Amino acid sequence: MNRNRQTEILGGIVTIIILVLLIFLSNVETNKLSFFESAVSSVVNPVQKVFVDLKNKIQGNSVYFENIDTVIAENEELKKRNSELETLVRELELIKAENTQLQQYMHLSDKYTNYNTVPAYVINKDVSNYSSTLVLNVGSDDGIKEKMTVIADKGLVGHVISVTAKTCKVQVIIDSASTVSSTISTTQESVICKGTLENDQILRASYIPTGAELIQGDNVYTSGVGGIYPKGIIIGTIKEIITTSNITDRYATVEPAVDFSKLDTVLIIVDE
Repeated sequence: MNRNRQTEILGGIVTIIILVLLIFLSNVETNKLSFFESAVSSVVNPVQKVFVDLKNKIQGNSVYFENIDTVIAENEELKKRNSELETLVRELELIKAENTQLQQYMHLSDKYTNYNTVPAYVINKDVSNYSSTLVLNVGSDDGIKEKMTVIADKGLVGHVISVTAKTCKVQVIIDSASTVSSTISTTQESVICKGTLENDQILRASYIPTGAELIQGDNVYTSGVGGIYPKGIIIGTIKEIITTSNITDRYATVEPAVDFSKLDTVLIIVDE
């Protein structure tokens, strides 16, 4: 018989003795207990304490796990509410953006009361040194046709070059293939403004009459000549006058009134 087996038998015997003593003590009058009671109590009490402590620990764990379940449930509820709040924030941002666009449309419409216009916003941009075009969210279903003028709050944007049912493409004035017949504000001299390959944010005003005196800071407007753009829409401001050995070759750089990198809301003139 090995040591573990002997230990098990000894433990069983001790347990039986303790149980017998407990039964005996329960049937003995209290006043007859003396030293024997104290001896038995010294043995039983530690055992009883162990069982009581074990019970308390088990009960404590039960409360702990109940608290964990509550925390998990509350966490899930918070996640759900957080998701709902994020959705609400996105909806409010969309409403704010739409409200801003409507205010821009109203401002544009008030500014260009002489024209019958259709509001639009930019849904795609292709701006480079070789080609500068925009795609707008309106098309033939909205009465849009080729060669219609496109304007923004600050001035001239370009003109429509192709149309689908729901969209249209616009060639902007900074495109290197764009040409706009223009007039200098102070002298009323006629010039031609073109986009350049060198800089997609600058126009070149050329074909300047030999006797014309250009002034830096002069505004440049559409002249109404050429059959596309109506007269009087601002194009930009003369930034620099470049003089060459041949006066007929001199030109001026013009800074567009419109910031095409930030352009998102426009009007299309459908009828003058």
